[in-house]
Amino acid sequence: MCGIVGFFSGNKRTDSEVLISMRDALSHRGPDDMGSYIDIENKVGLAHRRLSILDLSPLGHQPMSNEEGSIWVAYNGEIYNFKELREELIQIGYRFKSNSDTEVLVKAFEQWGIECINRFIGMFAIAIWDKRTKKLYLIRDRAGVKPLYYYRRNGVFLFGSELKALMKHPDFHKEIDFNILPLYLRYGFISSPYTIFKDTFKIKPGHYLCVSNNSMNEVKYWDIADYYNAVPLSKSEDELTEELEDILIDSFKYRLVSDVPVGVFLSGGIDSTIVTTLLQKNIGSKLKTFTIGFIEDRFNEAESAKKIAKFLGTEHTEYYLSEKDAFEIIDKLPEIYDEPFGDQSAIPTYLVSKLARREVKVALSADGGDELFCGYRRYRSIFKIKNFISNYPSPIKKMFMKTLSSISPDRVDNIYRSLSFLAPRLNEVKDTYIKWRNMLQEYNDGNIIGMYRYNLSKWNPVDIFDLMNKDLDVKFDNEFEDAFHGLENVDLISQMMAADYKTYLADDILTKVDRATMSVGLEGREPFLDHRVAEYVARIPLSLKFKNGNSKYIIKKILKKHLPEALFKRPKQGFVVPLDKWLKGEMYPLVMNYLDKDRLAKEGIFNADRVSFWLKEFYSGSSIYASKIWFLLMFEMWKERWV
Repeated sequence: MCGIVGFFSGNKRTDSEVLISMRDALSHRGPDDMGSYIDIENKVGLAHRRLSILDLSPLGHQPMSNEEGSIWVAYNGEIYNFKELREELIQIGYRFKSNSDTEVLVKAFEQWGIECINRFIGMFAIAIWDKRTKKLYLIRDRAGVKPLYYYRRNGVFLFGSELKALMKHPDFHKEIDFNILPLYLRYGFISSPYTIFKDTFKIKPGHYLCVSNNSMNEVKYWDIADYYNAVPLSKSEDELTEELEDILIDSFKYRLVSDVPVGVFLSGGIDSTIVTTLLQKNIGSKLKTFTIGFIEDRFNEAESAKKIAKFLGTEHTEYYLSEKDAFEIIDKLPEIYDEPFGDQSAIPTYLVSKLARREVKVALSADGGDELFCGYRRYRSIFKIKNFISNYPSPIKKMFMKTLSSISPDRVDNIYRSLSFLAPRLNEVKDTYIKWRNMLQEYNDGNIIGMYRYNLSKWNPVDIFDLMNKDLDVKFDNEFEDAFHGLENVDLISQMMAADYKTYLADDILTKVDRATMSVGLEGREPFLDHRVAEYVARIPLSLKFKNGNSKYIIKKILKKHLPEALFKRPKQGFVVPLDKWLKGEMYPLVMNYLDKDRLAKEGIFNADRVSFWLKEFYSGSSIYASKIWFLLMFEMWKERWV
């Protein structure tokens, strides 16, 4: 696991000191080694920071070339099946000097060209400079586990693992794209290919760029939608369960390939439990497991994780996150997430990464299970919406929608406040009501993508336009179009799972884990995101992922073979934090500082009066999303650090 940077300067100057400055902005991603290469004639530079995981010797140094020096590679990630590919290349006639997967990558490209990526099982962001054809290839893995950014303006082309590296180049212009900022405010993340800066983009998962002096072409080489559209697997439930377990075990064991210690993040949820269970049952040594707990019982899964660890016999470490801990971590977030990022679970993710790094250099995380196996509550809720819209006569639906539209959010909020003593844990009623009302309307109108947008929203478009002081050309109707492309003939829930896999998973969940783990020099691995798992699961009938109202049915069936059901049979919690309490407690002075009315008015980005109104609503007990306030706070802290 590492960090990569580089440039393709065209007619611009080539400066080794600039390249080294870009590279060393990523020292946290690779504290063990560093290297750089410049092709002066073609004005191409590659640089690398290394976190040594495979072949710890100097023979794994990057950038790495073939024997002729005609192919150069800087690479972040792991190719787990490199030993099998190495043997295949040896049979063809290649010789190897190292035991690194990077040398396999170089020679695989030399042998098969860009098509070699279809042979790789792994996670990767790869830069390949081919002097023979004068082409630069930038490749991102299928699920988007590893990040890769690029900047293109006035003949300058830059790329890197994180935005902070690009900012070190003197020709990088840090201009906020205010047409993109509303997308962050709405969802808490910015979906690929966009970023917060103008002329700056993310390479989309499952895509690569081919860059030359005269052109740049984007190529899609993998799409989970192809497998949802494939012929479903027509086997019995028991056959599918057995085959899936074999595929999962193979994927999980691949993620143990390492020359350094490996651990597992064990939250106590279904996904991390099956990763831990299948690995501990199929290896000869004790796993190290790590858990973050919360003092507040309703958010805490640590006790469940401890019971599972004890039953399986892992070496278990846990830490309970306090409000004070969370407050102390907040200042680190703008540095770690160098683009505005609103997922508050970044706090415990950072802390569990720091906890694990004390004992291991690699940690497995169970992300992707919700998107593959119908885990999110919203899938179940949408299933109910679908049944309501489909099963009731049109007059009843029209009457219901008319009544729903006539009830104001403020009225709902007032009712909640008067009855909150009956349900003190019921939060965010007002915004939740608006969200689901809009979702129902969009679905009733046949707009699936519109429903999906409201599904992910915290701020809705009307409030965002009230909030912004800018004249905007926001394309709220354009985001996620590509994610749903080609899924029109697939059932609604599968469409949403595929769209989540391509957007929310890559741009929120995996961004969160990558930056948190890499900030402490820990390699995070995602065993559910082996493309073979995704391809197989996409073809399993939905009825085995969501059966009789039961999410992750087939996964739980596998777990029942290895664990007492009492250890994992409970409602899904997710990695959520008590944000409402934190914002009204230790974090209150921070909010008042960064969202101060005079400060915002001077800045001129947000309507200071509207922000003051929302703060008053929130702190007076109105049941609005705490995430709204958090998104604004994170943006202001990010802007202070980077702009």
